[in-house]
Amino acid sequence: MPRKLDPARVAEKREREKRMVSEMIALYCRKNHGSRKGELCPDCAELDAYARARSDRCPFMETKTFCSNCRVHCYKPQMREKIRAVMRFAGPRMIFHHPVAALRHVVETKLEKRRLEKERAHEG
Repeated sequence: MPRKLDPARVAEKREREKRMVSEMIALYCRKNHGSRKGELCPDCAELDAYARARSDRCPFMETKTFCSNCRVHCYKPQMREKIRAVMRFAGPRMIFHHPVAALRHVVETKLEKRRLEKERAHEG
């Protein structure tokens, strides 16, 4: 079972997640919609606001790793497809823009995958 965090660490984690999602949306928008650095097109601005609001309301922030691993998908289907497109595009490019965050993501993904496999093995 994932360890629980104290409220200050949960708030820090929530803010870090919101910053990273915003960075990924900004990168996607710059490269795909030609927006200037620090600006977003209206569609990407809507997606950014939506993603940040979802993160603010996430009841699983204390124990979750990433939204893609969550059992409850709180994004509306249309927004979920948009954020998937952003993640597919921006994810691999983050190593050049935020190498520490990208490496942290790889490590956390591997650890979460291992944890889920153990959990499933104990259930079966």
